[in-house]
Amino acid sequence: MKTLDSIHETATALLANKVRTGLTMLGIVIGIASVIAMVSIGQGAQKSIEANIQSLGSNLVQVFPGAQGGAGSGVSQGRGSARTLTYEDARAIASQVSGVAAVSAELSSRHQVSAKGTNTNTSVVGVLPSYVSVRNVQIAAGAFITDQHLKSLAKVVVLGPAARDDLFGENAEAVGQSVRINGMQFKVIGVTVPKGGSGFQNQDDTVYIPLTSAQKFLAGDSYVSSIAVQAADAAGMEVLQADVTTLLLARHRIADPAAADFSTLNQNDIVAAASSITSTFTILLGAVAGISLLVGGIGIMNMMLTTVTERTREIGLLKAIGAKKSDISRQFLAEAVALTVLGGCIGVLLGSLVSVGISLLGIIQTEISIGSIGLAFSVSAAIGIIFGYYPARRAAGLNPIEALRYE
Repeated sequence: MKTLDSIHETATALLANKVRTGLTMLGIVIGIASVIAMVSIGQGAQKSIEANIQSLGSNLVQVFPGAQGGAGSGVSQGRGSARTLTYEDARAIASQVSGVAAVSAELSSRHQVSAKGTNTNTSVVGVLPSYVSVRNVQIAAGAFITDQHLKSLAKVVVLGPAARDDLFGENAEAVGQSVRINGMQFKVIGVTVPKGGSGFQNQDDTVYIPLTSAQKFLAGDSYVSSIAVQAADAAGMEVLQADVTTLLLARHRIADPAAADFSTLNQNDIVAAASSITSTFTILLGAVAGISLLVGGIGIMNMMLTTVTERTREIGLLKAIGAKKSDISRQFLAEAVALTVLGGCIGVLLGSLVSVGISLLGIIQTEISIGSIGLAFSVSAAIGIIFGYYPARRAAGLNPIEALRYE
């Protein structure tokens, strides 16, 4: 049987009962569309999480205080609850550890901030001028905190855009205005560029003040809540982490690293852990969506078996005029593959439209990859071959005499 004849016969057979053909393809369309949409959601979530982590700063090694309490007290309040890090630790890291691009000591706590009859409970972070480069912060209006502000214990603030909107109204001119934190008046000197929220904190809903002012007026102590160390080179982050650990152990006079009153966290480790979780999530979504492909494949096999029964006399006639088993088998297999490939094309288009629609609606950012589309086509073709093989073999194995007698 020639290729053109096979294509013509396939088209004729599928168009003979358009409703049944459409309903049979529907399972494959839904299955492929689900796989494309679910995988794109998973990959989009992964990219979004990685971008949010990177927005907190690039090439970072973060240092946190150890747990308050412990074996001696019988009660532990969790990592970061102790007050074991100081501004002097940050300065020592900056001056004594090689491979450091910048260091930012931070003191973070939540406070009620008010202005002009409005108020919001937000994160107030005491920072150094280096915070801008370490945390990838950009200024939309005004200026950021300077060394002079630190030295003079200045009562100045830089607002995140969300905090600005809560206090003064959306996109209002806030520079030069005043806010009150814990009853003390601070002057607004700048507003940051929007960065969006992340799994750790919403940097847009943050108020920045000089670290020394935060220690003096808000904490009443010299401790810091964390130290962010930016590596000059991403490849040297593990060495930098080890050097920072060694230095702080020596400064805190701790001989046993297991008894350290601080902990360090490599940003690459955070990204790797997040990627691992979202990859597992993507695989799970794809597997759940893949079940519908299996159901669609069974539907195709059921249709093809019904078609074989309906066309028994036709098969007998083809064999009687010289058609070989391979010709009959190839014809029915071609019909099954045509169903799945056509359904796969429609499914890819539908899945892509769903993914784009989800992104446009702002539900979650999705990312359609060429790999997922290629996988969808491959799976659809494989389903056509796998679930079309048995009906094709059954048709090819019919006895021509019995087939011609079939009513």
